[in-house]
Amino acid sequence: MSSTPETDAFTRAYWDAAAAGHLLIRRCGACGRAHHYPREFCPYCWSEDVTWERASGRATLYTWSVVHRNDLPPFGDRVPYTAAVVTLEEGPRMMTEVVGGAVLRAGMRLRVGFREGDGVAVPVFRPEG
Repeated sequence: MSSTPETDAFTRAYWDAAAAGHLLIRRCGACGRAHHYPREFCPYCWSEDVTWERASGRATLYTWSVVHRNDLPPFGDRVPYTAAVVTLEEGPRMMTEVVGGAVLRAGMRLRVGFREGDGVAVPVFRPEG
């Protein structure tokens, strides 16, 4: 089992942007809605007229859980960590990790950052300010 996300021809743009410090989302040209995780079609209207868009990197905390035990690599070396769902400023919700050790509250403002490891940059969020 790999501990890093798999990059393929479709997701390469997403991971290349992450390595450059940018979060990408997908936006539908037919219905106008943004979505995340990246898919080759719109999950709302099924159109294939979707394009990459650079996200603002701002989000609000929707929910979270502190994980104290995870036996799967590489997570066992990181416990405890905060698994979270955030609502991106553009609308979609995203599973992620909140870092920075702040006291969390629903609705708090967050900003994207990237954790590098095993040759890939993974988006994580930290409290804004």
